[in-house]
Formats: sequence, C-alpha cells, structure tokens
Amino acid sequence: MAGKRILMLVGEYSEEYEIFVFQQGLEAVGHTVDIICPDTKAGYKLRTSVHDFGPVMTWTETPGHDVEISHDFDTADTADYDAVYVAGGRGPEYIRTVPRVREIVREFHQAGKPIFSICHGAQVLVAVPEAIKGRRVAGLFTTEPEVTLSGATYVPIGPKAALRDGHLVTAEGWTALAAFMRECLAVLGTEIIHHPVGALDQREAAE
Repeated sequence: MAGKRILMLVGEYSEEYEIFVFQQGLEAVGHTVDIICPDTKAGYKLRTSVHDFGPVMTWTETPGHDVEISHDFDTADTADYDAVYVAGGRGPEYIRTVPRVREIVREFHQAGKPIFSICHGAQVLVAVPEAIKGRRVAGLFTTEPEVTLSGATYVPIGPKAALRDGHLVTAEGWTALAAFMRECLAVLGTEIIHHPVGALDQREAAE
C-alpha cells in the first residue's frame, strides 16, 4: 500500500504531544505528514504547549518543544492530500478565525476525505458546521456547547478512547492518542501485521 499524505493544521501553542506523536507515529508506518500554520512558511519554528490537569478545575499550560513548519501555508493545496488533521491545544481557538483554515476543512469535507480532530481541534470543526452536522463528535469537555450548537452530537467517550463516525475521527485529548491513531490508520486503510519475533530474519536467511 502506498503511503498517504496528511495535512496537519496547527497554531502557536497547539498541543505538543498531539503534534509530535501523531506526526512521528504516522510517518513510522509510511505516511507523510505536512504541518502548516497560518501566516508561516516552511522552516518556521512554532511554539507549542503542554496541557495537563491538576488540582484546579481547568487545565494548566507549560511550554513545549518548538516544531518546524514543513510547508508554506499559502501554497498548501488540499488536492495533494488524503486527509486533514487538526491538533488541539490553544491553536484552534484562533486559527479557526482564518478564512483559509475554514476553507481547507470545507474542501476536505466536500471531497469526502477523512477529517481527524483531537481535543480543542473541535473548535476548528465547529467553524465549518456542515462538516460535522449530524455526526457524533468527541473533544475536550469545554467544546461540548459549541459542538452541540453546530448540529452535531457531542459524545463523552473518556480520556483514552477515540470515536469514528464514517471518515471523521475525534478524541478528547492527548491521553487518547494511541486509540485515536489506530482509528485514523483504519480510516486511511493502513493494516499493520505482526510477525513472530525473528520470522523475517529467518525468511531473509532462507533467501
């Protein structure tokens, strides 16, 4: 199977884990992930954040590692990609105000291509309500009112689960990345086969 190309939408202070783990995990199995952010070009060093929960009612935020933008935002063409992914964190709150970000999500929706979103990424999806209307959507608990107002059904699935509704895959946050990525890979048509330890070495030796 040929690897797929995924377009990742991020903003300053998007969630570090949801960028790096997703990118490296999908690239490890042969896919390509391009990271774009409004008003930036390839090579730009983007600040990220790490969100966590503690004794307070909401999340805390600390600085994450910088991530390198891999493609110019203005020249990214959705026709070149098989799916779009919206990372969470603080970025979605403001990148959803950028018309081209909404157009990108809308183009993937209209083309019937997969749309992936985690945590606060739902804030971008609700800015394109036709993409999620009538669908079941997961996201951080704070996105429930917006998701519901967009005509979708918010589903509280827990911190380690993922939700697939057709070609739409969503989850509540970075603690669900393993389940989330499994669902994304399934939608992309990726099959991972485990062989007994040493089986490939034995086959190569026989050849």
